[in-house]
Amino acid sequence: MQQDFDINIVLKKPLIASLASSSKDGPRSSPLWFLFENDKIWLFGTDKDSFVKRLMIEPSCALSIVDFNLDKGIMQHVGIRGLAKINDVDQAKLNNFVGKYLGDNPQNWNNWFTNNIVNHINIMIEVTPESIVAKDVSFFKTGPDLIVN
Repeated sequence: MQQDFDINIVLKKPLIASLASSSKDGPRSSPLWFLFENDKIWLFGTDKDSFVKRLMIEPSCALSIVDFNLDKGIMQHVGIRGLAKINDVDQAKLNNFVGKYLGDNPQNWNNWFTNNIVNHINIMIEVTPESIVAKDVSFFKTGPDLIVN
């Protein structure tokens, strides 16, 4: 298991995870918000979402999260492979999930987004990592001795 950096540095940021899952028609990729808590990845959706339906059938999945900043020459990648477990929604975890992207105070969240998206979430997916790779290739622009953090 390669880990060039503390994965919490990347996973606490409001980045997008690319979820790879299987379907009868071949592999699929879904860009998703995510929450990293208690050494697990948490994803949220509805029972109508295609990625949820795929994970119900085949729980093996992979996630790729990249923190990329061209100006600073930063490129850190966290790759996770594991199994997805479908759960009922835990409201506190849902609030942490949305708060990661929209801020800690629900009063400041966009009302349209809350009413049309957040209030319809009825599935919480727990991904337990079987393997994690954290690669830092930030030196692509400056060389390994000149990394700008």
